[in-house]
Amino acid sequence: VLMCAVPAKVAKVGELIMASPVGKTGQMNPYILAAARLAGVDRVLKVGGAQSIAALAYGTETIPAVDKIVGPGNIFVTLAKKMVFGRVGIDSLAGPSEILILADETAEPRRVAADLLSQAEHDPEAAAILLTDSEDLAEQVRCEVLAQLDKLDRKDIAELSLERNGFILVCRDLEEAAQWANVSAPEHLELCVANPFGMLHLIRHAGAIFLGHTACEPIGDYIAGPNHVLPTNGTARFSSPLGTEDFLKRSSIISYTEAGLARLGPHAVRLATIEGLDAHANSVQVRLEDLQES
Repeated sequence: VLMCAVPAKVAKVGELIMASPVGKTGQMNPYILAAARLAGVDRVLKVGGAQSIAALAYGTETIPAVDKIVGPGNIFVTLAKKMVFGRVGIDSLAGPSEILILADETAEPRRVAADLLSQAEHDPEAAAILLTDSEDLAEQVRCEVLAQLDKLDRKDIAELSLERNGFILVCRDLEEAAQWANVSAPEHLELCVANPFGMLHLIRHAGAIFLGHTACEPIGDYIAGPNHVLPTNGTARFSSPLGTEDFLKRSSIISYTEAGLARLGPHAVRLATIEGLDAHANSVQVRLEDLQES
């Protein structure tokens, strides 16, 4: 809620509407409502899923149509956002959560394993990947993941995630690991290495980058501050985290003096004629003729 609402408010969005499903009791989560109030949400709708996306895009008797829809959801929400794009703006097509950890021999296996599992517990389709130049670390992390997995409340989900999209890869060196990280363009990238700031220049594509052994991904989710509505599924190659700029747009402003039109107008006439757009050319030509007569 905060990650979507706060940048919208900073951008001075006129009306901010939040859609959120109710629980089994028919009531909304009170913590979500509290966050909405703190963030300045103007209206709350007790509806979720793909149907909420349709309602917000097209409007109903009780739900107004909006200009833009942001925020992650399940696969049905994501596909609904894809379908209404063009009718409304959207932020991105967010997929399952993913983490890629780039680690050397200075990394603590217990911490690395915990960070991998922090994303694996999200969704059976989530991805948790370790790239390292240390075979010893790779084996220690593998053992730690198995040990910690048994203690999780969401063990079944995390286990499925690791079976489908969990990998530990040993690279030739950290430079090669960084190259693979850029190919992957992960949502979350942790640099658990001795000199993370020294490696930062090697990273071109990632949604959020966590530097060092202390900056774990959940700290970014809850405390650190940067937005954690992030590009997933490789889209960090051309997309950025959600921010205030996602709620802003630009208009081009054009003003021309008569002297400027007299000097450059003939070029516009020539270009329009080359394109075969004689009405375009005439729009400029009549003004040039008026200037010649005045």
